Amino acid sequence: MSDIEQAQTYLRMAGKDYRALLVMLDPDAVDAEIFGFHIQQAVEKGLKAWLCLLDIRFPKKHDLKELDTLLSQSGVTLPEHFVPLLEFSDFATTFRYDAYPDFHENIDRVAITQLVGGFLYHIRKLL
Repeated sequence: MSDIEQAQTYLRMAGKDYRALLVMLDPDAVDAEIFGFHIQQAVEKGLKAWLCLLDIRFPKKHDLKELDTLLSQSGVTLPEHFVPLLEFSDFATTFRYDAYPDFHENIDRVAITQLVGGFLYHIRKLL
């Protein structure tokens, strides 16, 4: 599979996580750990798509900051307004296996979903 095809695959999969976010906006219906996990997954796949487009190899890890570092090392800077998305790495690991009910009040689900959508759109434009 070419790097462009791989990037398209990652973006297609990120889109599935994004669409899941759209139906999980109600904090009473879906716990924050599950919502946060799909944020992390969409951003991870988006970053990996971007790295594929730049022909940069990356480890099979879930650390969003590490993926962003790879972008930075290649001379690409993540637009500042997307930087808060990097804080969701722990939802792929730590928070996925532990309950944190207080997160319901800490995540602005509408705003973060819009930010994820904007991030994926930004990468889609690079294709």
